[in-house]
Amino acid sequence: MRKVLHEDLIYEILAAVGEIPRGKVASYGQIARLIGRDNNARLIGNVLSHAELYGSYPCHRVVNHAGRPAPNWPEQQHLLEREGVQFKPNGCVDMKRFRWEC
Repeated sequence: MRKVLHEDLIYEILAAVGEIPRGKVASYGQIARLIGRDNNARLIGNVLSHAELYGSYPCHRVVNHAGRPAPNWPEQQHLLEREGVQFKPNGCVDMKRFRWEC
C-alpha cells in the first residue's frame, strides 16, 4: 500500500528548493535536513520528480550529494551552466564551489 504525501509536506519541500539562489545547488539530503527530515533524501527526489504539478520551482538546482545531476534529465546541466554553475570533468557539479550554504 502506497502512502500519500500531504500537500503541506510537498509545499514545504518545494519552498525550500525555491530558496536556492541562482548559481548554487543543494543536495537532496541537504533539503531533507533543512526541513527536519534528515533521513529522507529519496522523498525529496520523489517530490521533485512531480514538482511541475505544483507550480514552477528551480528543481534543476538539486543534485545528489556528489554533485551528479538527475538521471534522464540532460537539460539540468544546461540550466545550471546558464546560471554559472561549473561541472568537473566527471560530469558532477563542483560542490565545494557551488553548494548553497544555508
